[in-house]
Amino acid sequence: MGAAMEAQVDRFLEHLRHLRAASPHTLAAYARDLRELMETAAAHGWREPAAFDALALRRWMATLRERKHSPATVARKVSAVRSFFRFLKKRGLVGSSPFLSARPGRRERRLPRVLRREEAAALVEAPAGEGFEGVRDRAVLETLYSGGLRVAELVALDLPDLDLAAGCARVRGKGKKERLAPLGPPAIRALRGWLALRAARPGAGRTAALFLGRRGGRLPDRTVRRLVARHGSRIGLPGRASPHTLRHSFATHLLDAGADLREVQELLGHQHLATTQIYTHVSLERLKRVYDRAHPRSR
Repeated sequence: MGAAMEAQVDRFLEHLRHLRAASPHTLAAYARDLRELMETAAAHGWREPAAFDALALRRWMATLRERKHSPATVARKVSAVRSFFRFLKKRGLVGSSPFLSARPGRRERRLPRVLRREEAAALVEAPAGEGFEGVRDRAVLETLYSGGLRVAELVALDLPDLDLAAGCARVRGKGKKERLAPLGPPAIRALRGWLALRAARPGAGRTAALFLGRRGGRLPDRTVRRLVARHGSRIGLPGRASPHTLRHSFATHLLDAGADLREVQELLGHQHLATTQIYTHVSLERLKRVYDRAHPRSR
C-alpha cells in the first residue's frame, strides 16, 4: 500500500492514543499488526482498502497461519485490523468489507497461572536486605499483590496517588479510568520503608514517580517484570513468575475467600464482568483438585 494508506494507519494510531487512551504496548502491537497487513497487501497488489474483498481476507488469514502465530496473537491481529476498518468506515473511506466482520478461529481457553497463597506470600517476602533494591522490590511486590495492579498501573503511580492513612492508592487503568486499589498492612509497611529510603536518594525530589530505577528516573515496566521473575526463581517457583501472575492470584484468592464477583471486577478495573469471570473457572479448578485429592469417593 502507498503513502496514503500509511497516513491512514498513522491517523488511526493517533485516534487510539488520544481518544481511546490506548497504552504504549497496545499501540506498538497494533502498529506491528497493521504493518504486517500492509506487507501482505503489497505482495498481492491490494492498493486501496475498498478493494480488500473476501479473497483478500482469506489470503491474509492464511498468512497468519503460515507464520505460526499463537491463537491469542491471531485474535489480537484480527481485532486490530477490524478496528482499523471500522475507523476507515466511519470516515467514509470503505463501505461494506469482509474485514469488518473478520473473526479468528476458535481460541483454546487457557486458565491464568495462579500462585497458592503460601507461594504468593513467599514471593512478596523474597526481597532481602535494607538496601535500595531490597526495600524497593519488597514494596513493588507487596503493592502489586495487595492492589491487584497491572504492571503499567504500578509504574505510573506518583507520590500523591498514595493515601497510606486510608490504605489505598489511586490507580489510572486502561482508558485512563481511575479506581482505588486497596493496600493492606504489609504493603503499607513496605511502602513506608521505601518512601523513607526514596526521600534520602539524591535527586529524588526531581520526579513525582513513586518507584524509581537505579538512575533516579521512573521505574521501567521491564525492570518490574525482571525483578518479579528473578525473585520467583530465587524461591523456586515453578514456571516464570510475572506481575500478572500476582494480579491473577489477587483475584483468585479473593474469590476463594468468598468475595463477590462484581466486587473483584471493580478492584481489578475490568470494564466487563465477562473478563473477570475467568477467575471463577480458576477457583472451580482449584476446588476440583482439592476434591480429587481429599474426597474418598472422588475416584
